[in-house]
Amino acid sequence: MASPTVIIIPGWRNSGPGHWQTLWSDSLPSVLRVEQDDWVAPVRQAWVSRLSETIERAPGTVIVVAHSLGCITTTHLPPEVAQRIQGALLVAPADPERRGVLADFAPVPYQRLPYRSILVASNNDPYCPVRTAGAYARAWGSEFVRLNEAGHINVDSGHGHWPLGLALLQSLGAHVPAGNRLDEPVATALYS
Repeated sequence: MASPTVIIIPGWRNSGPGHWQTLWSDSLPSVLRVEQDDWVAPVRQAWVSRLSETIERAPGTVIVVAHSLGCITTTHLPPEVAQRIQGALLVAPADPERRGVLADFAPVPYQRLPYRSILVASNNDPYCPVRTAGAYARAWGSEFVRLNEAGHINVDSGHGHWPLGLALLQSLGAHVPAGNRLDEPVATALYS
């Protein structure tokens, strides 16, 4: 049986060079990356449509790897597209109700996702309080991984290749070939 396709879903302003999503896009097999037309002034309908098109283009089932606003975009998918998803790694979700430029993505859906998901959040993320991320995890039926002092889990907070994320991705059924830095020390996380 073929491995699921990994769909990388960057958030607001994209994930630039050195971001773990970009490093994974360049190193993992069977990866598609969502490319939005407007990374700075996001519109929910356009972002959800582009994500839907990317998922529909993938062969077989998919595992989504979303960061920030990409997490919220994923939760807005129509049911017929969401059924193609085998699992989701949702990292540092955005809080569109606190940031005016992201307001089109509010309200955030608060219903159980129809696939296994892991939500990773930090206790000091400047873009989403950990309590909000925890509420998302409970509503979505996600396993919740709470990191300490990890910021927005991006380049600015020191997350390059991010071995813990690769291990979580592998736990969802993605193929992570040897040599993708899974042998590096993994940061301590609190699971709830």
